[in-house]
Amino acid sequence: MKNLRITVNGVAYDVQVEELGADASVAAAPAPAKAAAPVKAAPAKKAAAGAGEKVAAPMPGTIVSVNVSDGQSVKKGDVLVVLEAMKMENEIKAPNDGTITSVAVSKGESVDTGATLVTIG
Repeated sequence: MKNLRITVNGVAYDVQVEELGADASVAAAPAPAKAAAPVKAAPAKKAAAGAGEKVAAPMPGTIVSVNVSDGQSVKKGDVLVVLEAMKMENEIKAPNDGTITSVAVSKGESVDTGATLVTIG
């Protein structure tokens, strides 16, 4: 067991993590926790424009490039946007497979932390 402290939205949680071997089975129910994050179900139909999971800027910066467009299919890990912050270029990647339902930024635009960059449906 490893003891870790995880901070989510400014609230610190102490958790214990157990590494399971490749042959270990997964428990049917999660262990109790201090707070549970809401679980999003995958959309059954094609998402409407702007609907879906919002991909937000992790820090303030300037958009160097936008690598996707509305309606484009993406795979988990595809680079969506390149954000320059503190003279470093940061690749903002797709958190999951899906289709881009909206692009909220353009090249050269300045964004704040938490600003929606794209939405994946």
